Amino acid sequence: MRVSARLLASPLAMFALIAVGAHAEPLAKGARAGSNADTGPVIHYPVTRSLDLVEDHFGVKVRDPYRWLEQDVRQDKAVEDWVSAENRVTRSYLDKLPGRDQLRSRMAKLFDYGRFSTPRKAAGLYFYTYNSGLQNQSPLYVRLGLHGDQRLLLDPNKLTDDGTTALAEWEPAPNGRLLLYATQDSGTDWRTLNLLDVTTGRTLDEHIPWVKFSSLSWDSRSDGFFYSRFDAPEAGQAFQSASRGQKVWYHRVGTPVAQDRMVYATPERPELSHRARVTDDGQWLVITSSRGTEDRQEINLVSLDGFASGDAVKVKSLVRGLEHEWRFVGSRGNILWFVTDLGAPDNRLVTLDAARVHRKPVEIVPERAQTLSGASMIGNRIVIAYLADTRTYAELIELDGRKVGDVPLPGVGTAAGFAGRGGDPETFFSFSGFTMPSTVYRYDTGSGNIEIFAQPKFAFDPESFVTTQIVYPSKDGTMIPMTIIRRKDIAISGKTAPTLLYGYGGFNISLNPGFSATRLAWLEQGGAVAIANLRGGGEFGQSWHDAGRLKNKQNVFDDFIAAGEYLKANGYTGKDQLAVEGRSNGGLLVGAVVNQRPDLFVAALPSVGVMDMLRFDKFTVGRFWIDDYGDPSKAEDFPLLYSYSPYHNILSGKDYPAILVTTGDTDDRVVPAHSFKYIAALQAADIGPKPHLIRVETRTGHGSGKPIDKVIDEYSDMYAFAAFWTGLKISDPD
Repeated sequence: MRVSARLLASPLAMFALIAVGAHAEPLAKGARAGSNADTGPVIHYPVTRSLDLVEDHFGVKVRDPYRWLEQDVRQDKAVEDWVSAENRVTRSYLDKLPGRDQLRSRMAKLFDYGRFSTPRKAAGLYFYTYNSGLQNQSPLYVRLGLHGDQRLLLDPNKLTDDGTTALAEWEPAPNGRLLLYATQDSGTDWRTLNLLDVTTGRTLDEHIPWVKFSSLSWDSRSDGFFYSRFDAPEAGQAFQSASRGQKVWYHRVGTPVAQDRMVYATPERPELSHRARVTDDGQWLVITSSRGTEDRQEINLVSLDGFASGDAVKVKSLVRGLEHEWRFVGSRGNILWFVTDLGAPDNRLVTLDAARVHRKPVEIVPERAQTLSGASMIGNRIVIAYLADTRTYAELIELDGRKVGDVPLPGVGTAAGFAGRGGDPETFFSFSGFTMPSTVYRYDTGSGNIEIFAQPKFAFDPESFVTTQIVYPSKDGTMIPMTIIRRKDIAISGKTAPTLLYGYGGFNISLNPGFSATRLAWLEQGGAVAIANLRGGGEFGQSWHDAGRLKNKQNVFDDFIAAGEYLKANGYTGKDQLAVEGRSNGGLLVGAVVNQRPDLFVAALPSVGVMDMLRFDKFTVGRFWIDDYGDPSKAEDFPLLYSYSPYHNILSGKDYPAILVTTGDTDDRVVPAHSFKYIAALQAADIGPKPHLIRVETRTGHGSGKPIDKVIDEYSDMYAFAAFWTGLKISDPD
């Protein structure tokens, strides 16, 4: 549970006079960035081959001149050469930016503090990760007893020379003798499962590939575990082909993977994904199935009585139809607790009876005005968390819903963790804020006692910054929350500041208070950060999410544009001091608002963005996003998707802000082709003299598992770029 405060082709030809879409002006010949005293020297972009490719979409002729850039950069020499050429141009520009080296040095110092994860307990042993500061990946440790000496179990930094293989998901066996862990190479979503002997530290010769989006759950005897995997993709298609046909499997320790037992699959519905979890008493396997990113699930149960002896798997349907959210919390015998939005858009806590599957849910905690964001069964009680005004409130309740008391959280911020087991009242959670690194706490749900397990020591004063929460009106009058973070002296003076405006606005994801060393480096220099809680997120329940998805997606862009206008109109930032930043769905956000209001921003930082809204569903897990975006293959969804697709709506003849696109060559979540095609179209268009560049990192993916040194390199480039264009003067804070 997470309790959150409420996320190159070789140069063969010149550009052709081809419009990317019906909403774009003709692309300009050549690759020019212009030259004057403000923009610096001419940038000679690589020549990008353009195809005469036109397709009919429901009577609309759509050009896609850069489709050849969709080929996998690891497999296609032409795309590889193009990426190399673009990176050379970008590096030549970024390496000359003033303040880049100072930012990099300071970010390294701000990252250089000890960071603990929340511990997991098994048979008196405590497992957790700990990073001493600048280790690229966080090693895994174990303690015997809460205050015992820690012992290194696994150091992922030794798995590769460049630190790009990460320790991903992990789970100790209930008896504490084995550790199941997943490795993630170069930031891909694919995982390989491994087993480690906790006593000896030796990794067993049992490895399971092609695991993705899987939970890891041991049986109660520690004999084996349940996991989800896909069939092996075709050769050369691992990072692009659609992920379909996921199945739940059981692996018994000491047996060949080929003998793993298939537990659950839906071959008639290959688009479904499945996650499996064993109840604490070992009685049931709870299988949660979903079709996309929407919180709509089916729940099936497998009785584990007799499973170990090889009895046939019997699946019992508990919740049919992908109509509502069902988040499993815990169980006692045949009674299972869930958080659901059935009859409650802001969620409620209910129980279902496995022995009487047709019985209606029994309400334990009714819906409130605040959004019920999570729940965990710990010992013989439940911790429930609510989100209100982007702040977490947590309560401790009895299993029947009676309130025991509030969980005393340290302040305004984000709490995460609260994992535990039935019968054991001990749990751990972390707590962090915008200018406060994460502290780990131990919480006893029996006594109510809270104590610090691990507290970081860091190289800055949190009291030097001011966090202000405001609301502002969007285009339609809806009031949107926004958090503004500044250095205290700047806030007191009331002066404008170069500002990074950050947003996401999708997939029911909330932007919660959380510490960022890279962002703090910007703040220390006198820059401001504004974080807008746009519609489409999860800050105010399902209705807030619905107001920013599908036919309502334009609301998200309007909210973000209104945020920029508010910051300027109310003296937070000046005329040429506003930069915009977003990642993934937030990258789409940046691309869309820059097309719609290129005059509003002086710089833009779209990272790993979804930029081609007509083909996003063709690759890896893109089909999951149809629930939020719509289906480009349907006549009713196409017009809206086409109207805001960043790749298809670049406006030649308008002066655009300086743009630095960033992506990774191993991103198999949002394939880098999105960014490749988008920057090719930008560089071809007549959109003014400011630079429009792409930075393609090697051996990294969407973000997860990225080594610390690559994170620092990327953000020192991005923020030096934004600082130059917003006028932020970088100095050595020491």
